[in-house]
Amino acid sequence: MDNSTLSPAKKALLEKWKQGKFKTEAIPKRQNSQPIPLSFSQQRLWFIHQLYHGSSFYHVTSALHLTGLLNVSALQQSLNEILRRHEAWRTIFVSGEEQPIQIVLPQITWEIPIINIEHLANQDWETEVQQIAIKEAQKPFDLAATPLFRATLLRLSEVENILLLTIHHIITDGWSMGVFAQELATLYAAFSNGKPSPLAELPIQYADFSIWQRDRLQGELLNTQLNYWKQQLAGKLPILQLPTDYPRPPVATFHGAKQYFTLSKELTAALTELSQQAGCTLFMTLLAAFNTLLYRYTSQEDILVGSAIANRNRAELEGLLGLFVNNLVLRNNLSGNPTFRELLSRVKDVTLNAYAHQDLPFEKLVEELQPERDLSRNPLFQVMFILQNAPTPVEEVAGLTVRNLEIDHGTSEFDITVSISEAEEVLTGFWEYNTDLFDAVTIQRLIDNFQNLLISIIINPHQSISELPLLTTPEKKQLLEWNYTQSDYPHHATLHQLFEQQVESFPDALALISQPENLTYQQLNQKVNQLAHYLIKLGVTTETLVAICLERSVDMIIAILAILKAGGAYLPLDPNYPVERLQFMLADSQAALMISHTSLKHCWGEVKAMVQSTRLTTIALDTDWDNIQQESRENPRSASEAHNLAYVIYTSGSTGTPKGVLGTHRGTVNGLHWLWKTYPFATGEICCQKTAISFVDSVWEIFAPLLQGVPSVIIPDAIAKDPQIFLETLTNYQVSRLVLVPSLLRLLLDNYPHLTQNLSHLQLWITSGEALTIDLVKTFQTLLPNAKLINLYGSSEVSANVTYYDTSLLSETSSTVPIGKPIDNTQAYILDSNLQLVPIGVAGELYIGGDGLARSYLHRPELTQERFIDNPFLIGTKLFKTSDLVRYQNNGQLDYLGRNDDQIKIRGFRIELGEIATAIAQYPSVKMLLSSLMMMLKAINI
Repeated sequence: MDNSTLSPAKKALLEKWKQGKFKTEAIPKRQNSQPIPLSFSQQRLWFIHQLYHGSSFYHVTSALHLTGLLNVSALQQSLNEILRRHEAWRTIFVSGEEQPIQIVLPQITWEIPIINIEHLANQDWETEVQQIAIKEAQKPFDLAATPLFRATLLRLSEVENILLLTIHHIITDGWSMGVFAQELATLYAAFSNGKPSPLAELPIQYADFSIWQRDRLQGELLNTQLNYWKQQLAGKLPILQLPTDYPRPPVATFHGAKQYFTLSKELTAALTELSQQAGCTLFMTLLAAFNTLLYRYTSQEDILVGSAIANRNRAELEGLLGLFVNNLVLRNNLSGNPTFRELLSRVKDVTLNAYAHQDLPFEKLVEELQPERDLSRNPLFQVMFILQNAPTPVEEVAGLTVRNLEIDHGTSEFDITVSISEAEEVLTGFWEYNTDLFDAVTIQRLIDNFQNLLISIIINPHQSISELPLLTTPEKKQLLEWNYTQSDYPHHATLHQLFEQQVESFPDALALISQPENLTYQQLNQKVNQLAHYLIKLGVTTETLVAICLERSVDMIIAILAILKAGGAYLPLDPNYPVERLQFMLADSQAALMISHTSLKHCWGEVKAMVQSTRLTTIALDTDWDNIQQESRENPRSASEAHNLAYVIYTSGSTGTPKGVLGTHRGTVNGLHWLWKTYPFATGEICCQKTAISFVDSVWEIFAPLLQGVPSVIIPDAIAKDPQIFLETLTNYQVSRLVLVPSLLRLLLDNYPHLTQNLSHLQLWITSGEALTIDLVKTFQTLLPNAKLINLYGSSEVSANVTYYDTSLLSETSSTVPIGKPIDNTQAYILDSNLQLVPIGVAGELYIGGDGLARSYLHRPELTQERFIDNPFLIGTKLFKTSDLVRYQNNGQLDYLGRNDDQIKIRGFRIELGEIATAIAQYPSVKMLLSSLMMMLKAINI
């Protein structure tokens, strides 16, 4: 060989090879006198056993279905020969002076107990076998006293038996079970024919490996291995945020179950071919797909997955029984939305590097990294992915047909373990999962999504991982069916037309209760008509915007109805708002007319002075009423239809600038009609109006009773802000329904529980505007057991409320209060960043469609285009992008999870941090800044 062309480095390697320096030294046999340390893997299991003494989650169970005439004597002789050959299966573990040690017991004889279950031979015996196996698996082992191996024979008939095995994981692993099956078959074939064992004696025993492993793993080898893993796992390690069905217990429970699956022969072949084309192993392809699934379920781009490696990279270890398996931590980078082929290349590099540094035991890695202690999770990773390549199990031996029975022993070491094996040209396996975290239906959905994802990968491996189809056809159908909410309602009617119908039907019925006057429907309608005619003469017509700056009062209701009857839309201006905000709203809306009172002249006077336009005309109802009452009391001819504007309500803006939402008659009528149908009013009911009209919930609060002939008590601001007087007012007027934010409900229940005893008449409580907590619901149910509490969700952009949940449906195990299901003629889609439906249980952004959608934002075409998007599921309609994160429960109920922007809610009012940032920019002086922020908070009654 010509070495002249080799580099100096390659020449040095060649010289070492010639000198035999790369020769692998055999694992030496131990000296029998020396104490035997535990291997690193054994030591971890020993410590866990001390922590969870008596638990069974590290018990390995196996059941072999034997069909044919069984030679029990030969079977027992075979088992005992295996025990003789393999010291590991007759080893116990005791505490040494400093560390635990293992003690090999002398030769033992195992008498196989036989349980007769012949009465089940023609029945569903597999269920009974499962129960027997689970009971056997749950029996604890004493690591320090007894052999950690049990075998039981279940006799179904003379030609049908089941060999049930239970072994502690500290002396076995998956590979070992394959070795055991092969040795058992070989020995049984020999002994049943009167022949001696054909198996050669083992070159070493497991204890030799334990000593060798600890002696070897130090110095340069240890440092090289550690340095790689420390670099690979540097920085803040991510915690996988898989959506769970139940809250994570503070201490891991390890209760588990299994669900099995099979990939078709065609899919298996296609995955194998794709792996070959990419120069990868099948494991790498499946692992990349699994990471893609986790990415789609969590939106995390930095994912840690555990994987077991046989750790038998020496010939003398391949035939041993014992715990050799090592866990590798595979850190996968999914950033940048790569194609699957690009991700596969990344996974290949990570996997190969991990294989090259597999000698470092997982236990040693945890010891060195010292991750933050969390008793609720396994260290470093919570999910495991395994492709089994253990020895092939035997199917025929000495007249017996052998079939492996899957046993679910009810435990799970990790949140989820996916184990896959190749068998008869197909891939089969199971998902083992923690039942304190996941329901069976959720795991089945994961399995279905994984299989569908694999098919999508085969179809187009060059597609980005965020766009690979994930949902199965039935799941997508289910998600769409939950949004089939079509229902009839008066979709051509306006709010004021429905009011006039009530006037015609119940003219003398009480409509508004207030001090100093109460008004019947006819009295109210006459005053409304007079003001409406007056507004029409001032030029108000279809969709003319008219501002209202009034305290909560009868006049406020008159003004709202009059504007609608004139064809206009009302713009609420809360007198408690900072003048700067009111000025902005008037200027931005370009309203030319405002209805107010002279008592508020200090407020609107300043506003008018600040508004550059001089076109603003103000009507003071208290001083201008003499002129107004000269107008006709008859209903004016309607100048608006259901699709026209009813109001413009300003909400906080993400850029720091409030934005006006254009709400239509139809949107409100649809929501109200759902409310009347779902929670109909009973005779004698009384409601109240206590919400500021600048808050969209006031629309429902005002019109829900008014358009059904139900009177409302007008509660002044001073009373609404005094909880005790407020509760007394509710009692005095026998109010039967109440709309409020959860924070106010908490204030009332926590501080005035004694007053709630007088509220037996208040049967329907409706919360919205904030997240409703489970503890508040429980308090409510304790103090008001006969009342109903409804949780609504919505916003100005969707006509107030679009989903609902009856809290009486909560179970004792519920940890959150859902926002429920969509109301009539409303769609609630949960989508990812590519506007694809996400699986049930997975977090995504909520998009709302249907008749409740607002038309747009006022004078904000760019923002309208951004937030009101084309509906991909119903061509020609729109969806509102809420920026709220939600997920579906298995029953179709929606869980609210939070925001994906900087918006917060205080007492139901939307506050954008951008507005605070704007205030900071506008007011560099600390004093001025604090003054501005205080005005903002004052506006929401803090």
